[in-house]
Amino acid sequence: MTGPRSVPALWRRLPRRVRQALVTLVLVAASTVDALLNFPPPRDWTFTVSIVSAASLLFWRRFPRLVLLVVLPGLYAGTAVLAAMAALYSLARTPRPHWQVYLGAGLVGLGLFVPWPLHQFTVETLSDHTQDLIYAVMLAAGPAALGLLARTREALSERVAELATLRDQERELHAETVLARERARIAREMHDVVSHQAGLIAVQAGALQVTAKDPEVRATAGTLRGLAVATLEELRSMILVLRAAGAGPTELAPQPRLADLPRLVADSDVDAELRLPGPVPPALPEPVERAAYRTVQEALTNVRKHAPGARTEVELRCVWPNGGPPGGESSAGERLVVSVVNGPPTLVRDGTDLSDLPRGGHGLIGLRERATLLGGSFTSGVTSEGGFAVRLSLPIVGPPEEERAG
Repeated sequence: MTGPRSVPALWRRLPRRVRQALVTLVLVAASTVDALLNFPPPRDWTFTVSIVSAASLLFWRRFPRLVLLVVLPGLYAGTAVLAAMAALYSLARTPRPHWQVYLGAGLVGLGLFVPWPLHQFTVETLSDHTQDLIYAVMLAAGPAALGLLARTREALSERVAELATLRDQERELHAETVLARERARIAREMHDVVSHQAGLIAVQAGALQVTAKDPEVRATAGTLRGLAVATLEELRSMILVLRAAGAGPTELAPQPRLADLPRLVADSDVDAELRLPGPVPPALPEPVERAAYRTVQEALTNVRKHAPGARTEVELRCVWPNGGPPGGESSAGERLVVSVVNGPPTLVRDGTDLSDLPRGGHGLIGLRERATLLGGSFTSGVTSEGGFAVRLSLPIVGPPEEERAG
């Protein structure tokens, strides 16, 4: 059963052109019936003008100004009140200048106020003139106000749709940015963690391959070394793909801290010494500790790859603006300085050949990115003795999250 509430739903389901055609036919029919009822036979030219006004409503949506001009004679000399109201509403609804709407409303109101023939104006009383004025103002201002309101509503709907589109585009852009940052973060973690461990496996397998006396052990060590090298090569290709998507400051958790540095140095398979010349605060910001740890890890990995057997010094110290540790909380000028300096490479230990290990070239770039995100600095280069030095300087009181995210 079709109830009253379903009528608007059925109306909205109709195509837009069908609804406009139905409304136009109803207005033309109503205006025609109005003229027929107000002009019984014999009919004069005023009836003809009223019928022309009713027929002009067939074009009230396409040519609102022209239709209003055609309707005005029928309003002044006949009874084309309904046609005049429809034409004024159509004019107010279109994106026309407001002065045209006000002028049209004034002309329609004047036609409703002044009677036809004109000599009846002097016959009517003051009370009749007052009623005619109220009647004219209401019938002229009503369609104009409704048309302006409908136009404003359409403009607001278009603006809301535009804002919704912009919001969807912003969400897509944000999702793409987050995805790019996540890919860059994964690439950085893969390089810092997986490549470090795989490189250590390759070095140990190479040493075992040289020193082992059993042919089967040497063959197994060679296989392990080949697998480790292939893994590093595949990892480097994946890092190239992931890093192409962008960079971001996000990190995986849990991450190693400064407390893990002694074990990292001891297990690095490098002749390295960890030095702490001054007091280090027991608890530093987690991003600062992670960056320091990754710097030492990458530097030791590079020493093992490119400077086997080199003597290496890892130094970790805090620098205060006044030359001494502050008595209270960390000050704005307090910085953590990490340096890794190795000497020139010596003979390859146990005859292990490291020339086939993949070299992606992204480790130092990733360290520089970390330092920049934390408001610090990172430098690296060859020393005068033929070794290599890496230096990281980070503010312990880092920039706010909003600044780092930007």
